[in-house]
Amino acid sequence: MNYMDNYRRWLNADVLTEDERAELQAIRDDDDEIKQRFTSYLSFGTAGLRGTMKTGMNAMNTHTVAYATQGLAKLILDEGRAADGVAIAYDCRYHSEDFARTAACVLAAAGIKAYLFDALRPTPELSFALRELGCVAGINITASHNPKQYNGYKAYWEDGAQLPPEHADTVAATMQSLDIFNDVKMMDYEEALAAGKIVLLGEEMDEKYLAAVLAQAVNPAAVSQVADNLTIVYTPLHGTGHRLVPEVLRRLGIKHLYTVPEQMVIDGGFPTVSKPNPEYSEVFKLGIEIANRVGSDMIVATDPDADRVGVVTRTPDGSFATITGNQMGALLIDYIITAYEKTGTMPDQPYAVKTIVTSELAAKICAEHGVKMHNVLTGFKFIGEVIKNYEAKGYGSYLFGFEESYGCLKGTYARDKDAVVASMLIAEMTAYYKAQNMTLFDALHALFARYGYSYETNVEITMEGLDGAAKMAALMDSLRKNPPAEFGGVKVAELRDYKIGIVTDCATGKQSETGLPSSNVLYYKLTNEDVIVARPSGTEPKIKFYYMLRGENEAECKANLERYKATIQKIL
Repeated sequence: MNYMDNYRRWLNADVLTEDERAELQAIRDDDDEIKQRFTSYLSFGTAGLRGTMKTGMNAMNTHTVAYATQGLAKLILDEGRAADGVAIAYDCRYHSEDFARTAACVLAAAGIKAYLFDALRPTPELSFALRELGCVAGINITASHNPKQYNGYKAYWEDGAQLPPEHADTVAATMQSLDIFNDVKMMDYEEALAAGKIVLLGEEMDEKYLAAVLAQAVNPAAVSQVADNLTIVYTPLHGTGHRLVPEVLRRLGIKHLYTVPEQMVIDGGFPTVSKPNPEYSEVFKLGIEIANRVGSDMIVATDPDADRVGVVTRTPDGSFATITGNQMGALLIDYIITAYEKTGTMPDQPYAVKTIVTSELAAKICAEHGVKMHNVLTGFKFIGEVIKNYEAKGYGSYLFGFEESYGCLKGTYARDKDAVVASMLIAEMTAYYKAQNMTLFDALHALFARYGYSYETNVEITMEGLDGAAKMAALMDSLRKNPPAEFGGVKVAELRDYKIGIVTDCATGKQSETGLPSSNVLYYKLTNEDVIVARPSGTEPKIKFYYMLRGENEAECKANLERYKATIQKIL
């Protein structure tokens, strides 16, 4: 069927609510909108589903959520794992609870027990609960830090990480063989609850999760030494961190904790910010006002599903500066290693993990202290895979894993990034430095003084519309067919094409393997050791260019950045 046939079928489907039918009738004269919604389904991949909330095939709604869950249920049944059950969580976004209940009802109809949280919870608690309960899979309804019109469906497997590619492919293939209306079966929610096919999770799981998080504290005594003088401001940005982040900070020993009242209100419309993303400085505006009033040196913000954390810290002139994800990862791994060494508790065969688009500053820190650093593809599931492989081999001690996009994890109780444990460690680290009359800004520049100045940023090129995916593919193809020999006058020393798995020495032409799975990523290492990476987003219609630069200072790095950006603009 073409898109108009699909539109008419949906418009006349018995399962639509009157509101959904009215929504579709309202676009009957908008051919572009009909084409956008009904040309194809949302693509299901290792990241699950993500899209805007609308009625239609290419959108997030109860029908597409049920459709994906039917595909996941088939995988579970074929694996013979129905008895193990599935854990389900959801965030603060509009319709998230409805989508979570829909998924639970599809699983119940398939004979698979659903463990559904009784209210919104952080993403990492879903990963923890899945492992704690011995479930075969997990579902999390969230669009992370995307704008308010988005929602998403993340699928996890038994290790607590997102679905491996082979399972995601199986679910996607199953979905293509199903009819979204005729082949999707659901049990009534109240009936499933009464029959024990849906089990609600509550405070008991919270307590187990908090215990696992608190066990990751490296040196809690650092907090008690300065507790009377340490003040922290926190905001959940209207999301799932609103309860557990303040609780874990209080249990750590933080006495003076202030929250941002307007942003403690659970609201999927995110009324105080344009985007609920702790990478953006604007989300800290209200927190900074409180920090200036109460004398705090730091504001902590977590995104709506509490898997990412951002921080702004006081500078010597009294203003606030952002600590980027790259910088915070380096600060935390340095602190963790230092604390273990000072307390004589460094575990055997320590290792850390970061992604290929993350700064090498953390790798330098690890190298100096004898900690092995692993580089993996972008996506926290790849960090989880390293942990899993070490556990299978029976050796190695996982210290820390992080990515530049403000996500990290200490501990193996979960397999996804965790802003709750990150907030706790950041508070502990801040206390450690406060005892030395230092802020995190001071600590960061002490790292630069020791290991050299590092500057990281990324530039996003958005490609909206029906042909957005084609434009992204065309740009990446162009970069492969005509690889740049230089950026801003600096020659490319090494090109890594992770799609074909080949590393090319540009001076000699010698080739070797990347050693990582295939991924549509191009990595350019320049002769001055600066790095530029091109990577299409897996969840949004845009290509990201990552810049990881070295220099004497920020001014030198920024000058180089402008030259590199000019080269890319010419290519575009």
